[in-house]
Formats: sequence, C-alpha cells, structure tokens
Amino acid sequence: MNNIKTAIPEEKRYFFRVADSVNLSYRFIDEQQTTQAIKASTSSLLDNCSLSSALELISEESAVLYSKLEKIHVDFAGYLKLLDIKIDLISQAVLSLSNSEELSTNETRNANISVSGMGFESEEELKVGQYLEIKIFLVHSTIVMVTYAKVIHCEQNPNSKSAYPYVSGVVYVNMTELDSDLFSKHVAKKQLQIIRQQKENL
Repeated sequence: MNNIKTAIPEEKRYFFRVADSVNLSYRFIDEQQTTQAIKASTSSLLDNCSLSSALELISEESAVLYSKLEKIHVDFAGYLKLLDIKIDLISQAVLSLSNSEELSTNETRNANISVSGMGFESEEELKVGQYLEIKIFLVHSTIVMVTYAKVIHCEQNPNSKSAYPYVSGVVYVNMTELDSDLFSKHVAKKQLQIIRQQKENL
C-alpha cells in the first residue's frame, strides 16, 4: 500500500498521510460543477454524507459534556448514555440502508489519505486536470462523505497483483469545513493506531 504514496508528488504533500482501506466511487465533472455541487450540498446538512459527518462531530462534543455531567449526577448520565447508544444504532441502520446498494458495487481498494488530498487505486487511467466527484466510505470508521477533487497524477500500479491497474492522486476542491475536520480527525486516529502497533511490535 505504501507504493500509493508515489501518486502524490512531494510538493503536494501538505499534511500527514495514512494508508487506509476505502470503498470509493467517482464520476467525472467539470470545474463549474464542483462549485455548484458544493452549494447544493451545503444547503442541506442532512444529506446522507453530511449526516454521518455531523453525527461523528456531535458524538465527540457530547462525550465532553457527558464526562462533566457524570460527576454531578451518575444515574442521569447513565440514562443519557443509553439514549446515545440507541440513537447511534438507529443512525447506523439508516446510513447502512441508504448506502448499502451503491457501496456494494464498489470494491474496497487501497488508498493513502490526508486532509489535502489522496492517492487511490483506480480501474482506469485518469487524466491530469480532470475534476471528480468522489463518494468515500472509510471502512474502518464507517464514515461516508462526498468530496470533490482534481486529478494531479496517474500512473501504472506498481502492485501487479492488484485488481486496479492504475494509481491516481487527487487534491480536494472546495471541501466543506465539516468534512475537512472529519478527515483530519480520521487521519489523526489512524496515526495513533499505527504508532501503538509499532510500539507493540518492538
């Protein structure tokens, strides 16, 4: 998977990158459509992808409040915790139903992710300068989002055993602050996991 790093030129690597598995689909769009699509998606915070992003951030904020409340009233905090678990299960079921049909058609592929862009295995050769609408399902965190990107590099996949003959590199275009924050947290969590695994293997 480390070979995917070559899909992003050195000068484009603004942030830390982590190797990950993603379920990904994309379609070609022009530059004007990226702006229009962003405006359309920000007008509704409860589209499928924004919903998963919003729930993730709300859970983090509620965890801070829960720790404070637990010191004041243990029983009430426990009750709210159970409600939070129920809501989480319901939201996962809703997102699963909304995305299962489309995601099932897209096989999991290797990717290298950062807050500024990503490299991923692709089934076709993408042209530098092309604009894409990408739907990403982060397998290990069950987060789904839509982002828009510009192709900056594409080459033959050095892994001859991969089902995908190419490795493409893209930078995000007009990414929402919500999704950017979510990507940043996902990358940070993956980095911590890698560090812990490295320490355990010593």
